Amino acid sequence: MQGSIVAAAGCLFPLTQNPHISSALGTRHRAAIGLSEETDAIVIVVSEETGDISISVNGKLTRHLDEKELSRALSNIFKPQKAGRSIFDFWNKLVSRMVGVTSEK
Repeated sequence: MQGSIVAAAGCLFPLTQNPHISSALGTRHRAAIGLSEETDAIVIVVSEETGDISISVNGKLTRHLDEKELSRALSNIFKPQKAGRSIFDFWNKLVSRMVGVTSEK
């Protein structure tokens, strides 16, 4: 989309180059895996032949999901992270100590 205009209606996605992927998987699934390998995308695939639902995250494909399993997978991916210490907390504490030490000298 460019503003309110449809600029492209089709796209080519990167296919996985993983040699261990089943030969039973078609282009749609290979593109889903490839896209999730190269980006942070979470890709949902519906098989054209069977209607089976799959999800690909970080280059890993999980197949044959029902509605509840897909919902659970998406909830786990998007649930808020538990509050905890981050590298920024560590960095701020370290800098504060360094500033405190240099100002006391």
